[in-house]
Amino acid sequence: MIRFDPGDERIQNARTFRVWEGGGEYNVARSLSKVFRCESAIVTALADNQIGRLAEDLMWQGGVDTSQILWRETDGISRKVRNGMYFIERGFGLRPPVGCSDRGNTAVSQLKTGDVDWQKVFGEAGARWFHTGGIFAGLSETTKDVALEAMKKAKESGAIVSYDLNYRASLWSERGGRDAANALNHELLPFADVVFGVENFDASFAAYAEKNFRRAASDIRSKFPDLKVIATTLRNVKSASRHDLSAVCFAGDEVFKANDFADLNVLDRVGSGDAFAAGLIYGLLAGKDVQFSLDCGAANSAFTLTTPGDGSAATLSEIENLSNSKKLDLSR
Repeated sequence: MIRFDPGDERIQNARTFRVWEGGGEYNVARSLSKVFRCESAIVTALADNQIGRLAEDLMWQGGVDTSQILWRETDGISRKVRNGMYFIERGFGLRPPVGCSDRGNTAVSQLKTGDVDWQKVFGEAGARWFHTGGIFAGLSETTKDVALEAMKKAKESGAIVSYDLNYRASLWSERGGRDAANALNHELLPFADVVFGVENFDASFAAYAEKNFRRAASDIRSKFPDLKVIATTLRNVKSASRHDLSAVCFAGDEVFKANDFADLNVLDRVGSGDAFAAGLIYGLLAGKDVQFSLDCGAANSAFTLTTPGDGSAATLSEIENLSNSKKLDLSR
């Protein structure tokens, strides 16, 4: 999608907006490319107009392969198909971030099984990891089937499959709410190896979170025994401008906990969960141990809070230093 950012203003009072690209799966792919220097690609559909080509140009700048985009013809006013946009203000102090989505009838929401050549993605291109989640799967009545098709093809090819339980109340407001979203997730999780987020888990930044996480992760593992890794960020949102952040991971019947980042100054929260996923994915793809991968994800998430836009602007050396609790001094 295209994100319109009013900067320090409120959406309803803004006169100028800065434009970014964004989206759950894309943010992960971009972070893997720009921060961790991994080859990544996005599979999606866009309406072929100036807005779609703007999204493509921004994705090129993000270092993400766009060759798998499906382009859909559209007329001058996008009667049948369009590109998604959203407006979000960052919030400040006691004023929380507020978003306004404009994504009905988008090209990606109209994807159907058979539209994507998954053999090309997993066979010819040799993708080693496939990432999707509850937002894409919940876009329409057909996207769940596309996600399921992709996850099955990925598993057949030997690729690792990760799934983000990401829930958006606005997406499900007229379609059954969180219960319906959970039911959809339960249909797809049997085909995942790694899951981000835990349903009905209070991921607050507190001493009891680790113990509660073990219980919640064990419960989800009992329902989906093929899951190898269950991971989530822990947050204590003191205000829109100040957070505590950490992360936990359940793998091999052991709970791992990342470094704590207390009292972080927050510039822009959007995309920090995707940055966490990208860091963890990078570590595991690189053959690192779970603790390194978890710390890498948490550090990337923390850095993302400090910069505008959905994507991470950190460097790998910064992330490694922060993961090792090294002081980040002036570098010139």
